[in-house]
Amino acid sequence: MKKTVVIDVVALSQRLIGEHTPFLKKWTSKSHQATINPVLPAVTTSAQSTYLTGKWPTDHGIVGNGWYFQDECEIKFWRQSNKLVQAKNVWDLAKEKDPNFTVSNMFWWYNMYSTADYQVTPRPLYPSDGRKIPDCHTHPMDLRDRLQKELGQFPLFTFWGPNTNISSTKWISEASKKVDEWKNPTLTLIYLPHLDYGLQKYGLDFSKISKDLNEIDAVLEDLITYYEKQGAEVILLSEYGITSVNNPVHLNRVFRKAGLIQVKDELGLETLDAGTSRAFAVVDHQLAHIHVKDKKDLPLVKKLLEETPGVELILDEEGKKKYHLDHERSGDFVVVADKDSWFTYYFWLDDAKAPDYARCVAIHQKPGYDPVELFVNPEFKLPMVKVGMKVLKKKLGFRYLMDVIPLDASLVKGAHGRIPEDKLDHPVFFASDKSLTSEKQIEPTAIQSLILKKVFGE
Repeated sequence: MKKTVVIDVVALSQRLIGEHTPFLKKWTSKSHQATINPVLPAVTTSAQSTYLTGKWPTDHGIVGNGWYFQDECEIKFWRQSNKLVQAKNVWDLAKEKDPNFTVSNMFWWYNMYSTADYQVTPRPLYPSDGRKIPDCHTHPMDLRDRLQKELGQFPLFTFWGPNTNISSTKWISEASKKVDEWKNPTLTLIYLPHLDYGLQKYGLDFSKISKDLNEIDAVLEDLITYYEKQGAEVILLSEYGITSVNNPVHLNRVFRKAGLIQVKDELGLETLDAGTSRAFAVVDHQLAHIHVKDKKDLPLVKKLLEETPGVELILDEEGKKKYHLDHERSGDFVVVADKDSWFTYYFWLDDAKAPDYARCVAIHQKPGYDPVELFVNPEFKLPMVKVGMKVLKKKLGFRYLMDVIPLDASLVKGAHGRIPEDKLDHPVFFASDKSLTSEKQIEPTAIQSLILKKVFGE
């Protein structure tokens, strides 16, 4: 077996490799270069699950970063159990070929409770007093203590939210090297999220994202140099490319104005009651699953979608089959935004009645993905003082609400999820071994077999 590392550089596309990434430009020029045909939806969990299982969402069931759990009548995002993936992972097949094979999964999603030998994934602590404390979950469990003793607490609040920066990516990189030193796995999977942040905030504005590109380039130089010294073959890839947008589309507000959304009053604020709504959208970047309670409403819902600016594709049963999304977790319709647009989860019509979680980083409470969580409310005159006072309340043990997120979706300038027209914006695939494949355009379902080919030399 050949020691192999697969590095997932989130949001990396050919368009980004150049003057701001000198190491990457040089390293990729010596590697096999290809693009990956994007998965629909082009989002983290769907792409990763397709790569690792060699199956489409139709088969593995990961139809987005979240979906409507019909048996519970609840919308849930960012679940973590690998039991949700309905197909065999690459390491399961590798272990069947050779029981001596081992794998380290460093932050690829659906990492918990899998059959991977070594697992590290973000998992905050939620004490009963309402606090959220940065932490990670590992297997074996003592790996968590050993890593955080060596590297410090996993910096959760720089992994997602308005305080994102390179430190979380550096922590993952350093942790990956530590696990490699201690365990020497055959295959290592590494997830580096840093580019995801600035690109969603600013789009393809190189005057603002050049610093992020410089920072990820330095991490990659260190990481790839380390693994090459260990004699490992390196595969570097991404899940999607991010493109510039300027038009947030509020699908649930469209449905609400048509009388299809049911809200519940909670202490004067509104929450979405999906189970009693006639129709609602589970939004995920530039794709949304539309669920319709009574099938007699399907024509009405389709007409509303057709009349909504920013909606480009409306996939019915045949359309879902065409795009490999015909799964029981998918909506009755799946809609895709046009190149300038993305979908918000917003369902309220008056910001004064927005739910309390709307102004917080609350990825498990919101009934859809919310990139506005990357921003601090620009209306705050002294934003860092405001945030600092809330952090002080937390440290003093007071109950507090970290309601610092704005409700202005126009702040978001970059998105992903649809299939971009330009291949410069498609996900990339680079292999240090040029003989691995001659393909210049790779199907996402082929990634699993390419990893196995590299490990076993077949």
